[in-house]
Amino acid sequence: MQDKATAAASGVTTFKTGDDSIVAPNVRDLGELAANLRQWLSEKMPEADGLRIENLAYPKGAGMSHETILFDAVWNEAGAERSRGLVVRVKPSSMHVYQDDMFIEQFEIMRLMNESGHVRVAEPLWLHKDTALLGAPFFIMEKCEGRVPISSPSYAQAGWLFEAKPSERRVLWEDTVRQLAGIQKVAVSDAPFLSTGAPGTGFDQEIDRWERYVTWVESRQPLPWHHRVLEHLKANLPENRPEGIVWGDARLGNMMMGADYRVVAVMDWEQCSLGGALHDLAWWLVSEDMRTTAIGVPTLEGMGTRDETIALWEEVSGKSAADLDWYLQFAAFKMSCLGAKMSLDRDTSEDGPELTDTFLNRLVADMLGWPAPAAGG
Repeated sequence: MQDKATAAASGVTTFKTGDDSIVAPNVRDLGELAANLRQWLSEKMPEADGLRIENLAYPKGAGMSHETILFDAVWNEAGAERSRGLVVRVKPSSMHVYQDDMFIEQFEIMRLMNESGHVRVAEPLWLHKDTALLGAPFFIMEKCEGRVPISSPSYAQAGWLFEAKPSERRVLWEDTVRQLAGIQKVAVSDAPFLSTGAPGTGFDQEIDRWERYVTWVESRQPLPWHHRVLEHLKANLPENRPEGIVWGDARLGNMMMGADYRVVAVMDWEQCSLGGALHDLAWWLVSEDMRTTAIGVPTLEGMGTRDETIALWEEVSGKSAADLDWYLQFAAFKMSCLGAKMSLDRDTSEDGPELTDTFLNRLVADMLGWPAPAAGG
C-alpha cells in the first residue's frame, strides 16, 4: 500500500531531482551519513583498505515509511580496487504506518528467505540496533539492480511493463507468482521470531493484529464501519487455514525485475507475520484488481488470469486455496484500515476526513454483498 500515490502522508518529505520525485520520512545530510557509514563499515570490513562511500542517493518514488538510502562502498583489497552496491534502511522514528514494531523482524525474515533459496531477496548483511550512529537502528543489505512496475499511474496503463511484449509479460507473471508461492516453502518453524506472543495460532495472531490496528487508528477518529466488517469476518472464519509465513505487502510493485523479466528481489517485508499461506495470495489478487479491473483498466495481455494465478500458486506452494473468498475480503479490509490511517495522517481539517464512504470501503462492501457504505456511518 505504501506506493507513490500515498506519499502525501504527514511527516513525509517529498523533493524533486530533475523530473523525479523522491519520497522519504526523513532527509539527512548525505555527506555526514557517508562519513558515519565509512567509519562503521571499516570495522565490519577490516580487509577493505581505503574504504570510500560514494553515490549516496534516495530511491526515486519510494521509501515512504522507512528512510532508505542507496550507496556504493569502494575499497582496495589485495592490490585491486573493489566495489559493492549497498542499501541502508533506517527504522522509522516519527512516521509510523503500522502500530507494531517489526524492524528487527524485517531483517531476520529477509535473512531466512535468502538462506532458504526459495525466495530471491536482497541479501541482508548487517543489523545495528544501537541508535547513536544514525539516530535509530538500521540495517544494511545488498543493492540489487532492476526495474519495478510503477503503481501510479498503474503499470497496466503506462511504463515499461505496459510497453513490454505479451510474451515478456508472461515470463514476468509466471516468475512473480512462483516467487510469491515460494514463500510457502519456508517452514513456519524456522521463523519463531514472528510470533507476536498473542494466544492461539499464527492465523489467530493475524486477526488480533488487525483488531489492534483498528483500535490504534480510531484513537484519533471512530471507525464504526470497520468494526462492523471485522466482526462479520470473525463470525465467518474460513475452514481452510493453512499455516504459512506472510510477506505482507504482496504486490507486483514490491518486486524488482531484471532485464529478462524475472524477479531479482522480493522487497518490503515490514508486514511479515505467521498469519497463514493464503493471506499473501489474497493481497496479491486484490492489489492486481485495484490496478486493473477495479478502476476499469483491462488486464495486460500475457499476464495470467485470476484462475491461472491461483492454479500456479497452488501447484508451486503445494497448498489449497479453498475458502479464498474470505481471505480476499480480509485483504481488502486490511487495505481499508491502512487507507483510513493514511487519510488521518494527511488530513488537516477541523472535522477530520471521511473514513467510511471511500473507494476501499466500497470495494469491501461489494465483496461482502453489502450496500455501499454511507458517509459518516
